[in-house]
Amino acid sequence: MTDVAGRTVWVTGAGQGIGRAVADLFHARGAIVVAFDRHWHDGGEDSGERPYRAVPLDIADAGAVAGTCEALFAEGTRIDVLANVAGILRMGPVEAMTDADWHDSFAVNVAGPFHMMRAVIPAFKNGGKGGAIVSVSSNAAHVPRIGMAAYGASKAALTSLTMAVGLELAPHGVRCNVVSPGSTDTPMQRALWSGPDGAAQTIRGNPGQHKLGIPLGKLATPRDVAETVVFLASPAAGHITLADLLVDGGATLGR
Repeated sequence: MTDVAGRTVWVTGAGQGIGRAVADLFHARGAIVVAFDRHWHDGGEDSGERPYRAVPLDIADAGAVAGTCEALFAEGTRIDVLANVAGILRMGPVEAMTDADWHDSFAVNVAGPFHMMRAVIPAFKNGGKGGAIVSVSSNAAHVPRIGMAAYGASKAALTSLTMAVGLELAPHGVRCNVVSPGSTDTPMQRALWSGPDGAAQTIRGNPGQHKLGIPLGKLATPRDVAETVVFLASPAAGHITLADLLVDGGATLGR
């Protein structure tokens, strides 16, 4: 029931971390993967070594998204699943946050998925075979985090946006769901650590910052999150839409 073989899956943010794990897992399960990442513009990742198609794209650029998607459809590329995974994290207290940090957070985390969904919705509607959209949000959209105002607000907006698209596409049999990870062992997470015991500190939590620990006693791996994305895109989740699934080891107590 979790078979996605032969389906064409578009994945954003596929250069590293969760995005790469999502693209790799879909490929391993037999999907035809089209992977997007903006860092392939500047050589940040060698996209040529991937076993699937890698397309340079900055999803925050509305014109670039429209042009790239139009070109893909014109050459006959189809879409059965869109995985919105690209995201950025800008840290800091609100009073110290720059306009650029606030703008960039929403440009990538909200406007980017909006650009992608707007560009592919006609293909989903015209395809007549349903399909799925899965957006990777964050458990920070469920609970406030000190120093993460822009990130949490942008991820909450992404969750709401995905749900609205889900309502619009439900009559066409297209399911739209959200995956909300907690602390996951990615370069983004490791950049937050101040020492070699960063993982242990994250698992323990920080009462001074109103953070509970992780009840399961471990960080998520990118594969943990990818498995959830693939499940929600698969026939096994055929009657699931407008769901927001937490993948955080219990850190937000299911909120």
